[in-house]
Amino acid sequence: MDKLELDDFEFYHSIWFAVLVVILLSIFVFPNQEFESFDWKIIKDNPILTSSTTNLICFFLIATIGVSHGSLDNYKGKKLLKFYSLKNSIIFYLSYIFVAFFVIVLWKIFPALTLLIFLIIAAYHFGKEDSLKETRQSDLRFFYYFSRGSIIIFAPLAFHTDETIEIFKIISNNLFVDYIFNLEKFYFSKFMLSLVLLSSYLISGRRSASFYFEVPSILAMNYFFTPFFAFTIYFCFLHSIRHIISLSSELNNKSIKKGLNVFLNKALPLSLITAIIFICALYFLLNLNQLNEAIFKVIFIGLASLTFPHILLEYLIEKNEK
Repeated sequence: MDKLELDDFEFYHSIWFAVLVVILLSIFVFPNQEFESFDWKIIKDNPILTSSTTNLICFFLIATIGVSHGSLDNYKGKKLLKFYSLKNSIIFYLSYIFVAFFVIVLWKIFPALTLLIFLIIAAYHFGKEDSLKETRQSDLRFFYYFSRGSIIIFAPLAFHTDETIEIFKIISNNLFVDYIFNLEKFYFSKFMLSLVLLSSYLISGRRSASFYFEVPSILAMNYFFTPFFAFTIYFCFLHSIRHIISLSSELNNKSIKKGLNVFLNKALPLSLITAIIFICALYFLLNLNQLNEAIFKVIFIGLASLTFPHILLEYLIEKNEK
């Protein structure tokens, strides 16, 4: 690992992720089928992956491994304050918390609009963070990031339309769901998935070995597994792990392994605080919602409230460094 370049890690991580997906398919899908009558939608009736217990496990994975990749934002905040000649860290913490709470309030008032904006921003964020050094110098990198990340958004809609729309209904409102239903009459999600797949391949996929492992794995997960389970595996074991390694490389550009040790020590306090907040929010919402509904609201609205200040912080640092 010490001698592993960041680009090399992206390639090998893609293989490891593909192996993980194959293992999950071997455990949950293939043993339940006979070759002569293979039902590609068997996962809909799989009580293991559709149970509240599984969703609860997914919740804890996202609340711990998933959100931990943003646990160095406090250190990045101190770096940002130096650009503006500010020394009081409280300014950063208050600003960060304010943006997070503002997103939650905005979601409460305008759920459909906020969800739409979140999906657009999340698509770009996923594409950018999943590409460690890929196309960083390309003039088309913005389009590549957006198309690559959009696969995460459109794949569950294309393969499990009803289940995905049900999640949208829980975390937003009927207005947003009605728009999606109207678009789906024209096979919107399947068309968009085909478009973003083609775009990402033409821009950079032909030159990226990792593309041939990651994208088929993401498509397979979303085809066979429920949307929330597929998102959990992607978010925790591809997106978060890759961003953690990228941060570890920044902490120690000579040894990713040593940088990872530094990251774990620095990220632990904020990771624990975030996990506790997620658990408390889930406990509170259980008084008003069923377990699955509470889980979806805490995870997706919670991720949105963290994603907006996280991306804003990254943007300001990148802008000042240039």
